Amino acid sequence: MALQDLPPSRMALLGMLLGLLMASCFTFCLSHQNPEFALTSPEKSSTKEAERKETTAEEELDPEVLEVFHPTHEWQALRPGQAVPAGSHVRLNLQTGAREVKLQEKDKFRSNLKGLKKGRRLDINSNTYTSQDLKSALAKFKEGAEVESSKEDKARQAKVKRLFRPIEELKKDFEELNVVIETDMQIMVRLINKFNSSSSSLEEKIAALFDLEYYVHQMDNAQDLLSFGGLQVVINGLNSTEPLVKEYAAFVLGAAFSSNPKVQVEAIEGGALQKLLVILATEQPLPAKKKVLFALCSLLRHFPYAQQQFLKLGGLQVLRSLVQAKGTEVLAVRVVTLLYDLVTEKMFAEEEAELTWETSPEKLQQYRQVHLLPGLREQGWCEITAHLLALPEHDAREKVLQTLGALLATCRDRYRQDPQLSRTLVSLQAEYQALAALELQDGEDEGYFRELLGSINSLLKELR
Repeated sequence: MALQDLPPSRMALLGMLLGLLMASCFTFCLSHQNPEFALTSPEKSSTKEAERKETTAEEELDPEVLEVFHPTHEWQALRPGQAVPAGSHVRLNLQTGAREVKLQEKDKFRSNLKGLKKGRRLDINSNTYTSQDLKSALAKFKEGAEVESSKEDKARQAKVKRLFRPIEELKKDFEELNVVIETDMQIMVRLINKFNSSSSSLEEKIAALFDLEYYVHQMDNAQDLLSFGGLQVVINGLNSTEPLVKEYAAFVLGAAFSSNPKVQVEAIEGGALQKLLVILATEQPLPAKKKVLFALCSLLRHFPYAQQQFLKLGGLQVLRSLVQAKGTEVLAVRVVTLLYDLVTEKMFAEEEAELTWETSPEKLQQYRQVHLLPGLREQGWCEITAHLLALPEHDAREKVLQTLGALLATCRDRYRQDPQLSRTLVSLQAEYQALAALELQDGEDEGYFRELLGSINSLLKELR
């Protein structure tokens, strides 16, 4: 049957069916199209997405969901959905994979958590709160911390003001006190006046000399002491009847004489050498003699004129008596060291004059007038020095061996005639051979005892 033969009512029904079929096909095709060609409004879609995210955020920040975690000073595991107070220390445990939290060592936000009890939920809004509400709450939280920090700063500043005074006040006080800084020269004048005052006690005089010794170590200060007459005052102190005054006066002089030719010359002219020798030749406490011997050594070293005067005044006899007295072994080593220094000093000065011509003719002539070696031989120092080799200390033996070597050319025949010296050298040779062997075992190729053994072997070889 042809379509045109159908009745009109059937034709209408067939048209409706065909329309519905076409609409279904069109809808099916649109549903399978690429999303970018979907017939939707971009603005409406973005708005719906934002609303969906905000709804999710509100669900996550729901006061019924967030629970405030109360950290302690021990690490504790943090469960999902728990809120951590600001200022807490959070870490990831690599072994368990869980987040852990604890309080900082100095938690600045502890006071803000006092009102929160364990298990209580964060309640910013009675029902729900938005992200803007959270930001506002955090801002207020930080504001409170800043206020607290400001209070702490003010309290700390107040404490500092209580403990310390402003520099302006200190300057004003110093001006009112009229504080004046003294120069070394002024201090030395004051100390000399204190020492020389008849109203000063013994303790005050000793204290003045003790302080003065500190200043005269400097060459310029020692010369300043000379310029205002203080050096002579101290030299005269050697005549005191108080052993302590003699001791500390000699202490000051020894420091002032050291490597200071100008002061040495003035001391010789002021009678210091005679006074020092008198103290050494008379009964005095051992500490006083130590300081006097120190002053004598400082006066004689590098000063040939003083060495000449020392020999003329019988200085070698004084030292011999000092060494031979009982209980003066410490002084004996110092005397031997002084003699060694004087002998080698003259020898080096003469050699330097022959090789370099740098020594002044006047000074060389003064050294040549110092007949020290003949005086040592005549006064029996060859035998005295040899007998000191029996001292038990290694340091003392070292100094005696050095002096024996320096006197070898003058005392060779005396050494050979002294059987005790030969026996002592042989005994020391055996002792230091054993000690040198121990040094070699310890890996010391050039040890202290090997040097002493070398000096002994050299002397034995010269005396054969």
